[in-house]
Amino acid sequence: MASQNGQPLIVTCDAGGTMTDVLLMDAAGRFSVGKAATTPLNEVAGYWESLSDAMGGWGLDLQDGREEILRPLKVAIYAGTTMLNTLLQRRGRRVGLIITKGFEDSFVIERGFQKIAGYSYADRLHTVTHVENPPLVPRHLVKGATERIDLFGKVAIPLYEHEVRQSVRELIEAGVEAIAILFLFSYVNPAHEQTAARIARQTMKKMGQEVPVFCSSDISPTVRELARLNSVVIQAYASEPVREQLLRIEDRLCQAGMRQSELQTMLAYGGLASARYPRLYESIVSGPVGGLLGARYLGEVVGIHNLITADMGGTSFDVGLITEGNIPLVREPEFARFIFNLPMVTINSLGAGAGTYIRLDPMTKRIMLGPDSAGAEPGPVCYDRGNETPTVLDCDLILGVVNPDYYLGGKIRLNREKALRCLQKEVAEPLKLDVYDAASGVTQLIDSVMRDGIRSMVLAKGYNTADYTVVAFGGAGPTHMAGFTDGLVLRGRVTVPYAAAFSAFGCAAVDYAHRYQRSTYLSIAPGAGPEAKKAVGRELNRAWQELENKALAEMRAQGFARSSVRVQPIAFIRYGGQLDDVEVFSPVRRIETAGDLDALLARFEELYTRIYVSGARFPQGGFQILEVGSVASVPKVKPSIERRQLGAPAPSHRARKGTRRIYRGGQWHDAPILEMDELVPGNLVEGLAVIEAPNTTLLVPEGQRARFDEWNLIWLE
Repeated sequence: MASQNGQPLIVTCDAGGTMTDVLLMDAAGRFSVGKAATTPLNEVAGYWESLSDAMGGWGLDLQDGREEILRPLKVAIYAGTTMLNTLLQRRGRRVGLIITKGFEDSFVIERGFQKIAGYSYADRLHTVTHVENPPLVPRHLVKGATERIDLFGKVAIPLYEHEVRQSVRELIEAGVEAIAILFLFSYVNPAHEQTAARIARQTMKKMGQEVPVFCSSDISPTVRELARLNSVVIQAYASEPVREQLLRIEDRLCQAGMRQSELQTMLAYGGLASARYPRLYESIVSGPVGGLLGARYLGEVVGIHNLITADMGGTSFDVGLITEGNIPLVREPEFARFIFNLPMVTINSLGAGAGTYIRLDPMTKRIMLGPDSAGAEPGPVCYDRGNETPTVLDCDLILGVVNPDYYLGGKIRLNREKALRCLQKEVAEPLKLDVYDAASGVTQLIDSVMRDGIRSMVLAKGYNTADYTVVAFGGAGPTHMAGFTDGLVLRGRVTVPYAAAFSAFGCAAVDYAHRYQRSTYLSIAPGAGPEAKKAVGRELNRAWQELENKALAEMRAQGFARSSVRVQPIAFIRYGGQLDDVEVFSPVRRIETAGDLDALLARFEELYTRIYVSGARFPQGGFQILEVGSVASVPKVKPSIERRQLGAPAPSHRARKGTRRIYRGGQWHDAPILEMDELVPGNLVEGLAVIEAPNTTLLVPEGQRARFDEWNLIWLE
């Protein structure tokens, strides 16, 4: 894929739970892929090893000490799970909280859904299994301050400033490393929070100490107190440890010569932001987002607009949906048993990765899959690093699908014999099964779990799988694509040669973008007249202008010229009395006339009809706009996907690597093995066959074939 004559300009990374993938690309879209085990305790190590692997595709050695080796880089992007891991492992900063008096127990009371977040369906039904979510801020570090602003933004009770001073002194003396502030209705009027933050800084200055102060009205000026509280506290708790990790990676890149770029990170809604971004909590989940955005970009280029993304990595199986080129957003996602006020692309995750543990239920003796995973350390049994619980990868290896001598191009030699003995002891013998039948049964079981995950996501939204094409990626996605799509009626099934690094590819396919949102209370009555519509328009314009000013200030701080920034206003609109709204990008920059508002509402009704059906329209209920937003974006260079001439159907002799014994359908078969990198557009590979690359394996079942099209996409037909 890469050419030694090119010069890499873009480096993107997806650091997953098991593997860290790097994609290195030049201006013409040529790229190489690097892969290495993730190193959670020091992510720089895994990143650097993966980058070194990718540099080899350009004939470059990252270890040769030349300062200029990374000097041409213009864009460096890092997506990973650092923020989420910080939360899960509870290794963030010691945070103090100042909140409206009377609400000090908000973390303990929580909210109905958050109390059961993360539980299985069975556990949600039985409250005896529920365990309270440990608060990020201990109760003795939560201080109340008397104040009250009403829902209209008017001061009902002034802020008791002496209580704020006392609270700050107590928190600093208790050794907090950050202070978060949340007052009721601050999203309507932030005056009390801003005053409290100023008092906090003045008090700390007198004490000769300084810690960062975070206001909820700056981080997440939206309704719903608990989600806003979680957002501001997690920004205080986890953002700086994550920022330190990102800046260490940036420093390492600079030491190798990078000069023209700051390290960027992927945000949950698909934008990019600098490692110095003030709301870094928005990067809480970024790796899976890259794959979904990469699929949309790929679809735009080749003309496929309805896609199901199926990302099977080492720890999870992530399913996303793209309809008519649109990716739905969830406004209150849940992670690590916390609800956030954070727009995020909709992804359903299952504990069904290549490293998923296989166990027997001690009572029923039924096979259980995960949901936990072997991760990168110790890894599957075949890694031979101390794990004694079999995984899905061990089964793929036992069945002959995965080559033990070609994993990561031979960098890791897989111990097939140990995996076989372990599966025999832990699964086959207790079930009185042949070990190969047991391994085959496990792969069929996990395929059915993933298949059900795809079907339920599509059907739950009222769509039909027959209208969609599945894009399979992740290191194990091509291996199991035939299995998890078996029985689904689909428009097509496709993967790419760089499937293992597709999320990193997706990171390279997006623009720099920041999203801003705030709550509003706007209603348009049925049959509203021009003056009423103009009044609503003035309120919309005021909110949009406020968000635009904030966006432009942050973009300027990151070095972008005003002329390069595009700002798109958004309104979240619903029919009166309904519970869910629709994100609508405004067709006009500002509402100047009643006709402009009519155009905005017409756009809403058009989208509403596409998402639901025309019969669900309810204009007689009027309209409500309870939240507005803006997206500020700056274009950047993206990978090019070139259309190539089709060659002969028969693969070249260089692509043929011999045969390997594969166990399928209760018997052994001699299956041809082909090298993926030697196959070209136009080639057809009849099943049963295995197409392998250093970082992924594609199984082509009997009665099916793999077709390489003019875009070098691999279709399973």
